[in-house]
Amino acid sequence: MEERELKNTLGKNIKFFRFRRQISQADLAEKANISVTFLSNLERGNNFPQAGTLCRLAAALNVHVWELFRGSGDGDGPGSLVDRISEDFAKQVNLAMETVRRQYKA
Repeated sequence: MEERELKNTLGKNIKFFRFRRQISQADLAEKANISVTFLSNLERGNNFPQAGTLCRLAAALNVHVWELFRGSGDGDGPGSLVDRISEDFAKQVNLAMETVRRQYKA
């Protein structure tokens, strides 16, 4: 993987997990102790953070650091965006079904 591709993958994944957690750039930047401008540049693939910043971002997004580099997000293989969205969808369906079950048991 070349540097540009690595930066783009990281940026796409940060944005993906931020959207998944439904938090704004400002909220994530505050949690990770970085500026919104720096976060915006990361998400666009223009910057690359130091190790400590990566750890804070991963913690703020509730993911492992390696997940920020997983796949390119545009393929069909394991770890692709399609896989992750499918996984999220399945979790949401299961959560909704569990909520309905609890309501009918009460």
